Amino acid sequence: MHEASIAGGILKLVEDAAQREGFRRVTVLRIEAGQLAGVEVRALRFALEALAPGTCLQEARFEIEEPAGQAWCLPCGQTVLLKQRGDACPSCGHYQLQATGGTELRVVDMLVEDD
Repeated sequence: MHEASIAGGILKLVEDAAQREGFRRVTVLRIEAGQLAGVEVRALRFALEALAPGTCLQEARFEIEEPAGQAWCLPCGQTVLLKQRGDACPSCGHYQLQATGGTELRVVDMLVEDD
């Protein structure tokens, strides 16, 4: 489960920001994990919740958005929506697709307390 590793990286990023910016805890953490990013959102949420106790993420609310996957189809030249990598173009049925959206995995923002 690579989501545990991803959650560890997110925690490090947040703790580094807390040290640099001087806040003590995060109340809301917003993350974007696109449908083509290869991340299981439930597993990521579970891993974040498991790592949170004793850190600045303790009691934080995790909001994880899942932008739709998009790809450009080489044979038909259209931009199409994809649910997962490996799917055929819904317009022409070919598999020559270049992902153009929904591949993101990033921390969007966080609401913090600095008391």
